[in-house]
Amino acid sequence: MPDVPDHLQQIVAEIETEIGETPIDAVAAIEGDAELPIAGTAAPRTASSAALGANGRVEAAVREILVEIGEDPDRDGLRATPERVHRMYAELTAGYHVDPERLVNGAIFEVDYSEMVVVKDIPFYSLCEHHLLPFFGSAAVAYIPNQRVLGLSKIPRVVEMYARRLQVQERMTQQVADFLMERLRPKGVGVVVEATHLCAVMRGVRKPGTVMTTAAVQGIFRSNDKTRAEFFAHLERRPPGA
Repeated sequence: MPDVPDHLQQIVAEIETEIGETPIDAVAAIEGDAELPIAGTAAPRTASSAALGANGRVEAAVREILVEIGEDPDRDGLRATPERVHRMYAELTAGYHVDPERLVNGAIFEVDYSEMVVVKDIPFYSLCEHHLLPFFGSAAVAYIPNQRVLGLSKIPRVVEMYARRLQVQERMTQQVADFLMERLRPKGVGVVVEATHLCAVMRGVRKPGTVMTTAAVQGIFRSNDKTRAEFFAHLERRPPGA
């Protein structure tokens, strides 16, 4: 990942690769407590402002916001806030840097299977592009293979890739469906996303408990009522022991 700053490499790798392939604790890297390897060397360095590759513009902007709302950015509790906010947004928007090919990593397999594949209850957290407030919930993804299947762990990673961007829920739902249609060429794809938006809970109408549902259906999921109904029936079923 030559064009990705050191502090983002660990987060991006966490999305792109399997568990156990990334030895650095990505959360600790964001908090500034991890030792990050410098590209091309074996020596680590601490995730500091230098490791962030910060040019200071984000930090300066956050300081201006703090002043504008009547706070003192130099008091103890806020002195490090601009840098923390910079790191936070880097983490929450890491999906822009994910390489879809590295994410798939050859995990498309020729399989003689033509029944519906459903992966549901995939948790995600994203940022609404209108107010930069979080929205979060779960996604369900289904497809009917056309002699090609995608490794199970890759589907939640696809959701994560698109969630870690500035988003609107409708577009994110469509992007996940398009990704699977383009790479698997299945008979059809269905995606349903349910989320709570803090822009509707904390501000504006202030309606706690409001849930937004979006769906994207392509191929046989769109053209065949029975297939679409089967997909939605799967969403109603609870896993054993739930």
